[in-house]
Amino acid sequence: MQRHFWRKAWRFRELFLILAWRDLTVRYKQTILGLGWAVLKPLLTMAALTIVFSALAKLPTSGHAPYMILVFTGLLAWNVVAYLISETSSSLLGNHNLISKVYFPRILIPAATLLVAVVDFFLNFFILLCLMAYFHYLPDWRILFLPFFIVLVLLCGFGPGLWLAAINVKYRDLRYVVPFIMQLGLFVSPVGFSSNIVPERWQLLYSANPIVGIIDGFRWCLLHGEERLNLSAIGLSILVSSVVFGLGLRRFRATERTFADLI
Repeated sequence: MQRHFWRKAWRFRELFLILAWRDLTVRYKQTILGLGWAVLKPLLTMAALTIVFSALAKLPTSGHAPYMILVFTGLLAWNVVAYLISETSSSLLGNHNLISKVYFPRILIPAATLLVAVVDFFLNFFILLCLMAYFHYLPDWRILFLPFFIVLVLLCGFGPGLWLAAINVKYRDLRYVVPFIMQLGLFVSPVGFSSNIVPERWQLLYSANPIVGIIDGFRWCLLHGEERLNLSAIGLSILVSSVVFGLGLRRFRATERTFADLI
């Protein structure tokens, strides 16, 4: 049954590419700065978090890494998760006309956000490399392990987004709750600070948030290993992300047939 589900989705791969391309082209359409927002937004967020956590709170960086670089590596992972959860959770409602008129595997609609998230990631990664070149702090050989954490961060964001997308069709209140959760998550996750400042006795509980191990992994890959590589946190990230993805996919498939009626 599972094999047939993915085989059917593969037959509609051209539609997947069309949906992804549409999402890419309309994201900054009819805005004054256009693609410039993709550059300006992470830079402004980095500046704000640096002021709050470094200049005001006086929190330490990791080793010799400039604080701006510490923050931007955290944003690199966080932006992927935040985008996937926000956009995937509302993707079915945003395509209600298509769902109600044409049959196709509904999984293609939330899956299209994955491609947009990947494009955004590499754009932000290029910005990070420019910042690192400016500070003369380029990555070393550990960057070779970064693809593993890229896959993990996509899984971490897509799983909850898929689960919320299925629920959001019936319970529309979620579209108001998700932005609040994302704003809260930005400050409780180690985006603007190093997770090393969390007391040792709370580390395991704190690492139950799957983005913690992923951000630590990103920083280990990009900051010369100065950020501690917490294998327990990474293991929890893999476990939690995989379980949530499995539950999200199961919920999505169980309610897929009712989408056209409810939407």
